[in-house]
Amino acid sequence: MDKQDMIAFFDGLASGWDAGQIHDDEKIDAILDYAGITENVSVLDVACGTGVLMPDYLARGVKKVTGIDISPVMIAMARRKFSDPRVEFFNMDIEEAALPEQYDRCMVYNAFPHFPDPSRLIEGLAGKLALEGRLTVAHSMSRAQINRHHSGKIANYSVSLPSETELALFFRPYFNVDVALSNDRIYVVSGTKRKSDL
Repeated sequence: MDKQDMIAFFDGLASGWDAGQIHDDEKIDAILDYAGITENVSVLDVACGTGVLMPDYLARGVKKVTGIDISPVMIAMARRKFSDPRVEFFNMDIEEAALPEQYDRCMVYNAFPHFPDPSRLIEGLAGKLALEGRLTVAHSMSRAQINRHHSGKIANYSVSLPSETELALFFRPYFNVDVALSNDRIYVVSGTKRKSDL
């Protein structure tokens, strides 16, 4: 998966990104509950796009949220949308990013299939989380819907979403998994960082 091609692809989608989003409050609330998004936590939003979840994080009273995306056009749009001092955005590749701090929560929302090496991504994200920090991979569609979606024109920039059981296995060297859920509405795998990996 060529990253420069991926950047160009998502740059091209950015102008219509928000219009194409379906925001189901009930699903988002459930996902954020599983992810432990509560007051005064710091959040790292990986592949944040135009900042789709930012209003939801802020409504829960987070201390800080950092959005990272590989697409400079997506990040430029996100910066124009949000002026809250708790929010910051960086245009960078999360797999190469050296961040100056560790976070309480990390969310990969509707983006996991765009990372072809799950082990590498999860290991890297573990290092960006604080003591007992929580990593959550979530989709507001079923696994079958996600995989159908990624079989179209986006197939060159994505891989199949693994089952919740398979993904939990990728988590386990670094995280204590306590959520592995996949049904016809949402997909969530979440766990807290193992103390032995600090």
